Amino acid sequence: MKGRLTVLMRSSLTPRWLFAFAFALMCLCARPAFGATLSEAQQKMLAGEYADAIRLTREILIDNDRSEEARLLLAEAYLLTGQYDEAQAAITAGLKRSSSSIQLRLLGYDAFRQGGDTERADELLSEINELGGSRRWLYRDPENLVALGRAALLLGAEPKLVLENFFDIAKKENPKLKSAYLASGDLALQKGDDALASRSFNEGLKQFENDPDLLAGLAQSFAEGDRQKMIASLEAALDKNPRHQRALLLLIDHMIDAEQYEEAERLISDTLEVNPHRPEAWAYRAVIAHLKNKPEEEKEARERALRRWATNPQVDHLIGKQLSQKYRFAEGSAYQQQALKFEPKFTSAKVQLAQDLLRLGRDEEGWRLAHEAHEEDAYDTIAYNLVTLQDSISKFVILTNQHFRVRMSQREADVYGKRVLDLLGRARQTMISKYGATIADPTVVEIFPEQKDFAVRTFSMPGGVGYLGVCFGTVITANSPAAHKGAEINWESMLWHEFCHVITLQMTRNKMPRWLSEGISVYEEHQAHPSWGEQLTPEYRDMILGGEMKKIADLSSAFMSPKSPTHLQFGYYQSYMVVDFIVSRFGIQAIRNILNDLGKGSEINEAIAAHTEPMDKLEKSFAEFAEAHAKGLAPELDFSKPKRGVDWSSMVGTNNFYRLTRNAADLFEQGKRDEAIPILQRLIDHYPRQTGAQSAHAMLAEIYRTQGKTNEEKRVLTKWAEVDAEALDAYARLLEIGAQEKDWTAVIKHADRYLAVNPLHLKPYVTLASAHEALNKPDQALAALETALALDPPDPVTIHYKSASLLRASAPEKARHHLLQALEEAPRFREAHKLLRELTPVAQSTAQAAAESKTPPTE
Repeated sequence: MKGRLTVLMRSSLTPRWLFAFAFALMCLCARPAFGATLSEAQQKMLAGEYADAIRLTREILIDNDRSEEARLLLAEAYLLTGQYDEAQAAITAGLKRSSSSIQLRLLGYDAFRQGGDTERADELLSEINELGGSRRWLYRDPENLVALGRAALLLGAEPKLVLENFFDIAKKENPKLKSAYLASGDLALQKGDDALASRSFNEGLKQFENDPDLLAGLAQSFAEGDRQKMIASLEAALDKNPRHQRALLLLIDHMIDAEQYEEAERLISDTLEVNPHRPEAWAYRAVIAHLKNKPEEEKEARERALRRWATNPQVDHLIGKQLSQKYRFAEGSAYQQQALKFEPKFTSAKVQLAQDLLRLGRDEEGWRLAHEAHEEDAYDTIAYNLVTLQDSISKFVILTNQHFRVRMSQREADVYGKRVLDLLGRARQTMISKYGATIADPTVVEIFPEQKDFAVRTFSMPGGVGYLGVCFGTVITANSPAAHKGAEINWESMLWHEFCHVITLQMTRNKMPRWLSEGISVYEEHQAHPSWGEQLTPEYRDMILGGEMKKIADLSSAFMSPKSPTHLQFGYYQSYMVVDFIVSRFGIQAIRNILNDLGKGSEINEAIAAHTEPMDKLEKSFAEFAEAHAKGLAPELDFSKPKRGVDWSSMVGTNNFYRLTRNAADLFEQGKRDEAIPILQRLIDHYPRQTGAQSAHAMLAEIYRTQGKTNEEKRVLTKWAEVDAEALDAYARLLEIGAQEKDWTAVIKHADRYLAVNPLHLKPYVTLASAHEALNKPDQALAALETALALDPPDPVTIHYKSASLLRASAPEKARHHLLQALEEAPRFREAHKLLRELTPVAQSTAQAAAESKTPPTE
């Protein structure tokens, strides 16, 4: 069937002839009075005044019933308002007068499908294929090129060829053709290329400023990335057309993501007021009913969505996709399977099902479906990304025990794989007991040294740079320290946080708002170590006291469209504060009870109120708690920010945090470091929990270091290390001081802190080996040296020699092996030769004794 349109794609197009043909058509069809009326009807359509658009186009058709443009506008208006029978009648009547029209047939394909007559819809598509192949000379004007391109896609043509041979040529021939920009953008969206879609819609908006159709498309291109830009584009579209279906549906989607269900329902009603049969609107209503644990309402809404087109695969695909966005992957996958029963070649459903299964830990099925989808549609970006990702992670190794299945690169598994398993084991033991949870084993943990691989595994697309790890319930994906490219991130704190999600998501069967899940995870970070997790900062203090907190009932919206990265991080901190407040007032049992109720289907605010106090009272008491908490940050300091351009000298004598910090930094840079010392010490005394490389701790330690005052430096660094989970410079310097002073206990403590941030650095392992050796712990020393060798050190000779020295008595053959490796790198290493000579007789006698022990007895 697609052969004829393929021929058309490959045929030579003659732009000069095309221009002449288009000009001739314009001359033939131009009638001033009619043109003005049609323009008025088009404006009514753009404004969402669909009844007026229908009235005007019908009037036009009374005067000129051969106007294909008016017939298309009338059918489109009927289709948008859910008058499918009328749309079909308009198409049928139009084809009697314009029997060769492919634009009417293409719109008819949509009208008959939405009306449930898929057989007639397929006939119309087949007719387009025949006409496009046999009479292609008739359809070389830009409008028909776009229509042929859309039809070719429906028939399975290669998207790249369609883009180049239809849409791009149409735009080149007529830059003022809106449908070409819409078609290009929609194609990019369908294939998962949001950046290309955004460019296409923006190109159109340069020609059609503030056009609601293009603005709605642009908004959709931002839906998976920049929600603020999405909202801005939606607001602009709805300002021009408050009844714009595409814009309203995308806004409903956003409101459901933000758990603003009442607002979503209001928007659904607005949509259904325009088109009472709109299947997507009913599908969204089914999603909300599912999330509210109202199965009968869910069933009824789904049935309404399928009332006119009973096998519409988009309905179940949309419901399932929304549920999966709420981490309800099991329920979401069931809907995708139903969508594929309706349409087995529905690539979007197949790709979504593949992602769902991979997030459920059902890897074999998930990868198989991803490959199937890629074979069926080589241009689907998500399917391509998944197939490419599998090639990368197939090289990973798998570490397992009774409770965990950890997939890592070979190198990283050799270096810190055991540490990962040990940490996860401690987290599991702590939280299983604390929350009384029963969870499925094993928990799958995948750690990626490349951020792009993490992003594809987690989000199916590159991006997500701000994310460190994600938990889907039984599967955790995480960036390894190697992926951070110089950033200092405590990976142990991150994994502890993510494993807490395993507990809470499984306890609630993934039926919990994001804010509560994040709040409990940050709370558990703090419980594990006071320096872990989000900490109260002057900026957070200002946000709390400045009225920027969300109400508890609306807290999930903090994660959807934050004003800035700081506002997103503050969402985590406020969520933690709510959990901390509930535990401090009502005990950890209240949290356990809330989680258990959510798992049984209770609504979040009802569950909280049942185990704490009425929500209005809780909101008020939490606000008071948060205000007191914020004011408790360094109460002796003034955190009011100086106005821009302030004369700092006018603030001398104040206790302003920013003035003191600025003053100390200026003195530090000017070399007046003795003068900076009392200011920095004052800041530390008043605000001991400040963190970061620009903190008073960092500056004061550096001053003492340059002055050679090691004891004072160590004192400041130790305080800094206690409060900052990612103070790598402090840990490194304390390691150095500890080794110099032979304070081996301190060396072990600070090496442990260092490796919680960067386990891929050589020096801590070498220093750690020396500490364990000095403390007569040869096994631990050997383990540290073995890890150091796994890092491909620039000087393996010394490490091999140290290993041999530790093994000479207990395992002479292993010691000999290390010496031979050392001598392979450094043949003239005298100490190694000497130790090898000493070991050779021992190794020989040991081997002989072993052989004799295996000799069978003789009679």
